[in-house]
Amino acid sequence: MRVTFGSLVISAGICGILSFAFLATSLGTEYWYIIEMNPMNISDIEDMSSHSGLWSINEGGKMYADSIDSFTADYSRYSETELQMLSMHSAIVVLLPFSLVLLLFGGICGLVSSLARSPVLLTGTASYFFICSVCMCVMHRSPGLLTLCGVGLYIIYSYQALAETERLVGPEGLANIHTSFGWSLGLAWLSFSLELLAGVLLLVAAQMAKLQNSSPTVA
Repeated sequence: MRVTFGSLVISAGICGILSFAFLATSLGTEYWYIIEMNPMNISDIEDMSSHSGLWSINEGGKMYADSIDSFTADYSRYSETELQMLSMHSAIVVLLPFSLVLLLFGGICGLVSSLARSPVLLTGTASYFFICSVCMCVMHRSPGLLTLCGVGLYIIYSYQALAETERLVGPEGLANIHTSFGWSLGLAWLSFSLELLAGVLLLVAAQMAKLQNSSPTVA
């Protein structure tokens, strides 16, 4: 089966649209982190099962705002570990929405470069997707990634929060609690993968357009 320029750019466009949709859905849902109580051991204690997103927590069917306001918090009240967690939380809630905006802009660039069939513009757009996905940016001396960094930071943040909770209540306090990452985080990872795939497809399309432009025309 012969792969055409049109099929490549259409596939890249579909990947870009799905990547945007998955990331937007993940940011707007509350299944990034799930806490479940062992049903055999909750007869005498309150059921603290919950699932949370980046900005809110759903506990017992009731929605609560995230108790950590990393932008307006009084930093003098927190320990060094808690301050580090606040910094990670601030980075997460900035990087992931910013990545969504950049993904939308990349889609516009991809549409323009595809219509123009310009190898230079297609290569530039592909590179843009790679940069948005995996390359490093520097913010106030703190290294951070966009989609990949935001998701990775959330995982590190969650493990550190669990470790801090265990330090405060002891291992026995968490014996009846099971924690796991939810499907919202999975959608963010899928969005990252599709973002990379869109970049690869555009890069292949750029090479194909370059070959077509350099081929001699037959009179």
